Amino acid sequence: MKASDLFVKALEAEGVRCVYGLPGEENLDLLESMRTAGMRLVVTRHEQAAGFMAATQGRLTGRAGVCLSTLGPGATNLVTAAAYAQLGAMPMVMLTGQKPIKAGKQGHFQIVDVVGMMRPLTKSTRTLVSAEHVPSAVREAFRRAEEERPGATHLELPEDVARESTDAAPLSPGVPRRPVADEASIAQAVETLASARCPLLMIGAGANRKLTSEMLRAFVDRVGLPFFSTQMGKGVVDETHPLWMGTAALSDGDFVHRAIEASDCILNVGHDVIEKPPFVMRDGRRTVIHLNFSPAEMDPVYFPQVQVTGDLANAIWRIAEGVGPRSHWDFTPFEQSRAGLDKQFVSGAADDRFPIYPARLVAEVRRAMPDDGVVCLDNGMYKLWFARYYRCRRPNTLLLDNALATMGAGLPSAIAAKLVHPRRKVVAVCGDGGFMMNSQELETAVRLKLDLTVVVVRDDGYGMIRWKQEEMGLPDFGMSLGNPDFVRYAEAYGARGHRPASATEFGATLTRCLESGGVHVIDLPIDYTDTARALGAGSLVES
Repeated sequence: MKASDLFVKALEAEGVRCVYGLPGEENLDLLESMRTAGMRLVVTRHEQAAGFMAATQGRLTGRAGVCLSTLGPGATNLVTAAAYAQLGAMPMVMLTGQKPIKAGKQGHFQIVDVVGMMRPLTKSTRTLVSAEHVPSAVREAFRRAEEERPGATHLELPEDVARESTDAAPLSPGVPRRPVADEASIAQAVETLASARCPLLMIGAGANRKLTSEMLRAFVDRVGLPFFSTQMGKGVVDETHPLWMGTAALSDGDFVHRAIEASDCILNVGHDVIEKPPFVMRDGRRTVIHLNFSPAEMDPVYFPQVQVTGDLANAIWRIAEGVGPRSHWDFTPFEQSRAGLDKQFVSGAADDRFPIYPARLVAEVRRAMPDDGVVCLDNGMYKLWFARYYRCRRPNTLLLDNALATMGAGLPSAIAAKLVHPRRKVVAVCGDGGFMMNSQELETAVRLKLDLTVVVVRDDGYGMIRWKQEEMGLPDFGMSLGNPDFVRYAEAYGARGHRPASATEFGATLTRCLESGGVHVIDLPIDYTDTARALGAGSLVES
């Protein structure tokens, strides 16, 4: 068969049914092979958005999402998405076209070294120089993308190679198995927890990547250990649980960090060092048990004394069997921190000011969303408020990026979430700056006839950087921007626009949008003037 047909069959063998992208003439053979095979192509308005969509699919499913671009400028537009997937541990395979490599006739027109460009941003990258290499190259790209730690891989398919004939056949993916931790490390972890006085459980991004939720919930209920999470570990265990302490890595004075300071032992499950440090280790202050798929990466603020390396769910089950609840454990300091967080949340959720108070925004979104609804955040000040106050009931129901933390991913991520989970409610929350970076994908959402709501949080500026500028005592410079009329802008794409005039009206509008179907954009002004007090280090417990 033709190499492009074999390539599509290899994708099908990996379970691929949908590709996101913006093709060019160098992809036309592959495109025709996809069409004849019945594979779905989601055409986007920018390659970066296609990459964000593929990465989000990988994040939600554990199987690599696939995105497609042409050579040159199309491929360079995938760079940010490659970093997004690589740093965020989201399995993704990028496919780019290329001019013929054996008999090129156009000189260096549009030619850049795409493989060299992708090398520092991916787990693997290569050019296919023969049709015979297609089966093994595709299999290896998916294996590397999906194995721990997941990330981005890249394949470049030149025009002439895509047209070659071959007798090769796709390779079977097989069923990978992860090794389990050895008995000695489990016993050491059990002994360390049992001898502690104020132990805590921390849940990181790695626990959200795999199906550890059920086992961790059973662990919390059986052992009775209070727990907190990193921003990308939110939702692994239901955050309405009475033992939930909050989300780490916001500020040193936050309630959860007071609980951390009171602990003498932390069982750290699935922490990914790409996130901001959820706590800073100090020699002799507390014992940290590192439980992850791979050994800890040591640095000045993280040097765990005990390491358990292997499958997370299996290790958690074995530790629970060995330790059980201990009568000498004292969780009084943790209970005080939890009470403080609850009190502040209740107060903020009832704030009627308009432009809306950020805690009220979070409360209204939480009230409107079902437990399995997916909230996709772009990157901005509101992300910190959602990290603190949005209580996830299930894994991967609050998609925030605390790795690359790029702007522009919120709307594409929500589109992918809706395609992966068509029966779930999906909301994108974007700042006006981030929204406008990929707002053209509203047309994609409308064309696909999705039920999707986008909340554009508007402060007419780059709010997070403005806050940092203010914290440094610098004058406001370079942070202001203009915006279109978002209601008319949405309508120009065939979506419906809304402009609520109060916090209460926003909640009612959001509920109506979720119930009525179609693509909706809500223009919501926000009041960030309380940020320094509410998010400033050391101020939360006293506030």
